[in-house]
Amino acid sequence: MPFELQPLPYAKDALAPHMSAETLEFHHGKHHKTYVDNLNKMIADTPMAGMPLEEIIKTAAKDAAKAGIFNNAAQVWNHSFFWHCMKPRGGGKPNGAVSRKIASDLGGYDKFVAAFKDAAATQFGSGWAWLVLDGGKLAVMKTPNADLPMVHGKQALLTLDVWEHAYYIDHRNARPKFIETFLEHLVNWEFVNANLEGQAQLKAA
Repeated sequence: MPFELQPLPYAKDALAPHMSAETLEFHHGKHHKTYVDNLNKMIADTPMAGMPLEEIIKTAAKDAAKAGIFNNAAQVWNHSFFWHCMKPRGGGKPNGAVSRKIASDLGGYDKFVAAFKDAAATQFGSGWAWLVLDGGKLAVMKTPNADLPMVHGKQALLTLDVWEHAYYIDHRNARPKFIETFLEHLVNWEFVNANLEGQAQLKAA
C-alpha cells in the first residue's frame, strides 16, 4: 500500500502563538505531503514498494543512484518525528530519565541548550539539529538536507527542522529566534523520554 501523510498529533492552531496554523498548513499540508507523494511515485512497482519506511531509508542510503528515494523517504520520517517533538505548552527544562542523562552526559541543561542552539544555528543551509543516543550516551548533532541519525548508527530522541520553510512565515529570517522559541515553548519532553526508554509509538507514514 502507498504511504500516507499522517495527521498532526494536535490541531493546526494548537502551537500558536509560537508556531502558527499557517506555518503548519504549509509545512505539514504542503511540504510534508509532497515528500510522501514523491516517495510513492518513486517506489511504485519496485521492490521498495513493500518495504517499511525505515528499511527504505537505510537501503537507499547505501546506493547513490537512489538519492532521490532516500531524500524523500528520509524527509517523510524526519517530519513525522519532528511533529511529535512539539506539543502545546511544551518547552523548558525536562524531567525524568532524559533530565538525568542530560546532566550526566552533557553537563546539565544549560550546556545542552548551548550545544543544541549552536548545532541548529550553524547548520549551513537546510537541515536538522538533533539530540541523539550514541553508544548509550546523549549527544547533540546536526545533519544537512534530509540526512538523519539512523543511517549513522545513532538513535534520534529530539529534532528541530531548520529548513527555512519551518520558520519563515513566523520568524522571517530570524533562525536563532525560532530555535529559542522551540526550546522555551514547544519541546515535547514526554516524547523524548519515551524515545529514550524505547516506548514511543511513532507511525511515520
